[in-house]
Amino acid sequence: MSAMQLTKTRLFEGVWEGVLHTGQEGTAQPKIAVSHMDRPVTGHSLKEGDSAGSWVVRVPIPVELLSDGMQTFVISDADSGESLNSFAILAGEALADDIRAEVELLREELDMLKRAFRRHCLETL
Repeated sequence: MSAMQLTKTRLFEGVWEGVLHTGQEGTAQPKIAVSHMDRPVTGHSLKEGDSAGSWVVRVPIPVELLSDGMQTFVISDADSGESLNSFAILAGEALADDIRAEVELLREELDMLKRAFRRHCLETL
């Protein structure tokens, strides 16, 4: 089992970011691999972090890999193959059945009804 721990910090402007803790000071840059559907994803980078034994990981999400449904990306230790973290992006038609999308639609409809009711109340006074 790897001593490395990868913690997500944010997903911003199409780039997943996290901090990788190696548990050892003064070690060489660790090697990570990113995959999507068991295929390698390139373009990720590691930069030394603020504290000893930490590295900032950046994984740009390739636009060509985004499509309808759930897209899962796995970040793993390149040497051992052990999974360090993963993230998923849900897009397209699959969202139609997602409860969060339903709640958002209900909120929009409720706002529309509130405006119509207020307008009706003003007109009938």
